[in-house]
Amino acid sequence: MIRALPALLLATTASADPLFEDRSGGLPEHIYGGGWEHFVGGGVAVFDCNGDGLPDIFAAGGENPASLFINQGDFTFARADFPEIIGVTGAYPLDVNADGALDLFIMRVGQNELQMGTGDCRFARGRELPLRDDWTTAFTAWWDGDALIMAIGNYVDRSNPDGPFEACDDNYLLRPGLGHYSVSALNPGFCPLSMLAANDARGRPTLRISNDRHYYVRGGYEQMWDISEERFLGADDGWQNVSLWGMGIASRDLNGDGRDEVMLTSMGDQLIQIAQSDGTYQAAPFSIGTYAQRPHTGGDGRPSTGWHAEFGDIDNDSRPDLFIAKGNVDQMPGLAMKDPNNLLMQQDDGTFEEAAETAGIATTDRSRGAALADFDNDGRLDLVVVNRRAPMELYRNITPDTGNWLAIALDQSGGNRNAVGATVTVRAGMITQTQQVTVGGGHASGKALPLHFGIGDAPSVAIQIRWPDGSKDTYQGTANTALTFSR
Repeated sequence: MIRALPALLLATTASADPLFEDRSGGLPEHIYGGGWEHFVGGGVAVFDCNGDGLPDIFAAGGENPASLFINQGDFTFARADFPEIIGVTGAYPLDVNADGALDLFIMRVGQNELQMGTGDCRFARGRELPLRDDWTTAFTAWWDGDALIMAIGNYVDRSNPDGPFEACDDNYLLRPGLGHYSVSALNPGFCPLSMLAANDARGRPTLRISNDRHYYVRGGYEQMWDISEERFLGADDGWQNVSLWGMGIASRDLNGDGRDEVMLTSMGDQLIQIAQSDGTYQAAPFSIGTYAQRPHTGGDGRPSTGWHAEFGDIDNDSRPDLFIAKGNVDQMPGLAMKDPNNLLMQQDDGTFEEAAETAGIATTDRSRGAALADFDNDGRLDLVVVNRRAPMELYRNITPDTGNWLAIALDQSGGNRNAVGATVTVRAGMITQTQQVTVGGGHASGKALPLHFGIGDAPSVAIQIRWPDGSKDTYQGTANTALTFSR
């Protein structure tokens, strides 16, 4: 039986409608451009590359050079001196060598790159990755103890003479070796556009792969790969194959039961899968309000195309909301050409209502990657969006009467410096929220920032951290503070 999404108990602070101020003028012009190899991609990485507490922005450029923008404060960004790299589809920040400075895994049409940060927003090419000429469109990473494991998802095999149809390329894992990376295949591949390593509804670390299989491999489907057992899940595990034109993944516990729901964007329906107590998933009822299958404004009745999706509490009322970047692949006539982005605000009963137009962010360029991040440290999540063949957009969240908030960062010794794989639980009264520390997801876009929690009227909260090794610590936190927990 499909069950509805329960509402969070005693959600607090009745706030005004969300409102954003366009601050795109604070970004130097940058456009993700190119031909058919850049119909997909267009990601953005958000992270603090110089330790000043302000999030900086790395943006893919496609056939144009990728760009790094340094946050100068007051929503003004300066273009940094960054190695000229073209063919970039997206990037993910992570601390590869555990030196405390964030690095970038850069996905390309061609040879992928590791750019190693030095802590001052300068980067140099790092350890050589295996020489390949793939079209990389998906990435995620996790740690096995101190050992970093990276999963790389590749789109169409450009060298296949039978392509592009029936020509999805191989995916693979990279594991560190002595002076090199070992490569192991992760097949079959169905043209992934997003990957995410996170604890699944069973509570086990699992690699989820979202595939744009429709055009390239008939019979393809979404995939789940058990990280510990190194195998794909099937019917015996309660995994039911889902076939859609998968673009992006977002993951967040929406009902306080400690299990993450999963958002899958696609052409047409945007699907939330609700985690069940038996470790399986069920599609959310249509009444939840997140399917966002057609434009919500502008009058184009054709199906929408969803790309990057991300949960975040826009008004800090303790209920995670949902942003979805939308845009036609190029000129596909059966799909909406003017496809406004979505801002879906979660209500008291667990349903979502569209607010992008009133919030001022329902733009209709061909959006791809995006990120919700607090760019000015005022406790409200702001927004950056990368568009295909159009300038980037930057918005400041100026929603009035928002609730209280917390920002929580983790730090630990060893190879997994940022505690990827940890779970943070925040309790305020009868409201419980959990978030996992992950690398991956979205559409070609990732961030390495403190976890943001809206906590409504609560002046303080109880915090539990389940570290990657399974040990637990408990703390108290005061509202409207940024906290770092170390071990």
